[in-house]
Amino acid sequence: MKLIVDSGSTKTDWISINDNGETLFQTQTLGLNPQVLSEYILEERIINNYEIYQSRKNVSDIYFYGAGCGTEPPKELIKKVFSPIFKNANFVIKEDTYAAVYACCKPEEKAIVSILGTGSNCSYFDGKNIHQKITSLGYILMDDASGNYFGRQLLRDYYFNNMPQELQIKFKSEFNLEAELIKDHLYKKPNPNAYLATFAEFLILNKESDYIQNVIKQGLREFVETMILQYKEEIKTVPVHFAGSIAYFTQDEIKSVAQEYGFTVGNFERRPIEGLVNYHTEIAKSSSIN
Repeated sequence: MKLIVDSGSTKTDWISINDNGETLFQTQTLGLNPQVLSEYILEERIINNYEIYQSRKNVSDIYFYGAGCGTEPPKELIKKVFSPIFKNANFVIKEDTYAAVYACCKPEEKAIVSILGTGSNCSYFDGKNIHQKITSLGYILMDDASGNYFGRQLLRDYYFNNMPQELQIKFKSEFNLEAELIKDHLYKKPNPNAYLATFAEFLILNKESDYIQNVIKQGLREFVETMILQYKEEIKTVPVHFAGSIAYFTQDEIKSVAQEYGFTVGNFERRPIEGLVNYHTEIAKSSSIN
């Protein structure tokens, strides 16, 4: 049994497949970002899932693609947490950029691949290898146009009275905006980035507002200028694919901003996990043939 795992900061998708690529079960846990969660919380989120825990001894291989796994220490933490649970498994641990690339790109296709989910990232895929020009410093300093970026913008505009009054009233009616509660989530509780991203739903559901359109497009412009335009030469000849929920629900705005900057928009993948299953199934078939 193989486990394919696509982990963000908010949620983690798990799909188990057999050697023929047939799905055995699918499930979901909370996010497993090792940059913002302790070893204890990571372990708790895994073992509290019945299907995963019941199947743990039968897992031979785990392919884990996770937010926050761009450097070795977070990867080692994931392995440290997983090893005692999945004692019979081999591990392949990569950052979530690989999940987006494998899900969005055709075999050997050259493309720029952007992630806009709870966090954000961007890379260039040359058909074989992934190239990144920016090392992410996380949600406080980076993550333009992500869920946590937009949540932060909405909270700031609400408290600075920069949000239109009718939206202020609606925003307050849908969320608990007590200052002490917000500060507790941001500075004391785990997953502050995922907490901020919960406010992004308001953005998606109120896109008809001129104010919301400006917030979305400004965030996307920042992402283009700080991330996508790192690949100034590549962008002239390859499409830009997008993965993640924020990208999926702002497709029209992304296409509009793309016209401003003159690049070609490619595919949108809300949940890369399905593409990952196809990728690993094809890899397994190729290995069996050879």
